[in-house]
Amino acid sequence: MTHPHQETPVNPMPPVVVALFLVLAGIEGAFALADRGLLGGAGGVGWRIEALNRFGFSGRVMDWMLQTGQTPAEHLVRFLAYPFVHASFSHALFAMVILLAMGKLVAESLGTLAFVAIFMISALAGALAYGLLLDDPRLLVGAYPPVYGLIGGYTFLLWTGLGAMGQARYRAFTLIGFLLGIQLIFGVLFGGGSDWVADVAGFATGFFLSFLFVPGALQRVLAKFKRD
Repeated sequence: MTHPHQETPVNPMPPVVVALFLVLAGIEGAFALADRGLLGGAGGVGWRIEALNRFGFSGRVMDWMLQTGQTPAEHLVRFLAYPFVHASFSHALFAMVILLAMGKLVAESLGTLAFVAIFMISALAGALAYGLLLDDPRLLVGAYPPVYGLIGGYTFLLWTGLGAMGQARYRAFTLIGFLLGIQLIFGVLFGGGSDWVADVAGFATGFFLSFLFVPGALQRVLAKFKRD
């Protein structure tokens, strides 16, 4: 007797996405408990601030490294470590939600290597843009530049899909336009920093990196430009 094939109602999340989510959730969970005095005792209350100061990306520190030619490891680590520390639980929560949604689509469509590359290189690009284009004394923290990179990867998939169906490609940029619009509104109403520059840099990096992970995508785009 044959048994009908049973499928799970929810598609499994790619392991690399789950692993990264658990790292972010574990770090934020420890900070959240420490903030409430439930972990680390009296000293735990300062864990978040200590981590922000130690791992947050500083444009002023980057300027100092460029001016002096010194590249101590304690500062180099900031370029890739800042996405793993957040200013608050709510700050971390939204980033982790985007990570799960966009990470699943990118990892399943482009592969594990593409997911890791887009996340890490977008984080680096966000830090460089923040440090080179701005003179903001505030630290850049949180996973938003790399998760915006994943949104860039998702946008690339939509962009190529709409093009293949002969539809308007600009529709692929609806999500990033909406998110940046929300950021602008919140910035006007409640005040905000310049970290949107890092987010846009992360998005652009994720979008253009995706060309490298879709066989023939770059050649097709170049051929289209030549025809035009």
